[in-house]
Amino acid sequence: MTDASVRRGYVTQTHTGAVSWREAIREGARIGFDFVELYVDGATERTQLDAGAVESLVDDEDLDLLVHLPFVDIEIGSPRAPVRQGSLSEQRACIELAAEMGAEKAVLHAGTSARPPEWDLESVAPNLLSAIRELDQFAADRGVEICVENLPGVPFTIHHFDRVFADTEASMTFDTGHARVDGFDAEDTADFLDDHGDRISHVHVNDAREDADEHVPTGSGTTDFDTALAPLREDWEGTVSVEVYTFDFDYLELSAEKLDGYL
Repeated sequence: MTDASVRRGYVTQTHTGAVSWREAIREGARIGFDFVELYVDGATERTQLDAGAVESLVDDEDLDLLVHLPFVDIEIGSPRAPVRQGSLSEQRACIELAAEMGAEKAVLHAGTSARPPEWDLESVAPNLLSAIRELDQFAADRGVEICVENLPGVPFTIHHFDRVFADTEASMTFDTGHARVDGFDAEDTADFLDDHGDRISHVHVNDAREDADEHVPTGSGTTDFDTALAPLREDWEGTVSVEVYTFDFDYLELSAEKLDGYL
């Protein structure tokens, strides 16, 4: 059994179009998850979702709802003001949709494709931090909690999060696989979760066979989750999503069983 203060769910793959949002929600309920984390991108970007219909089905299936905000073509850290403002406008619209659907948390990628040699971190970091603050307040005013995710190899990585913690009030989504890409082993992850548990509201359990962003079924990789997730067993309250790149719900169900064992 898991700690009652930790709720478990999964990141849907609805953005691909291979799985509908209705199927993703119903399968999440059948497997016994506490919530689903719905991608608001691709095939389920905001104009393709009926907020009332999503909220109704989530309620019918007795699930909680989180969302994953879009990121592939979003530039909230762009040094070009019109690009940045357009991206912020889209994120605000997605947050409003999340609130209408009854979502409690929204996962945010605070990243940009503006990178060296043209743009160094110090050039774009102020824009990213300002965007986080703006979106965090916008979401809070609508009852949604922004959870900024550490990204693999690009700002903001796990090694930059001291700045996010110091310069914003936003919560964090800790992604285990992304941290591993950036050099964290299981002990490093456990230490980070222990040190920053008061700011970490959400965790992505992202398994891999090597130091890569693979998202294989939970337990099928080589990540030592018994060690890495130990702090979550010690009075931590939050949400944990398995993030598995699969359209076969049998693998997702097994991932849920594995997650329960680690928690």
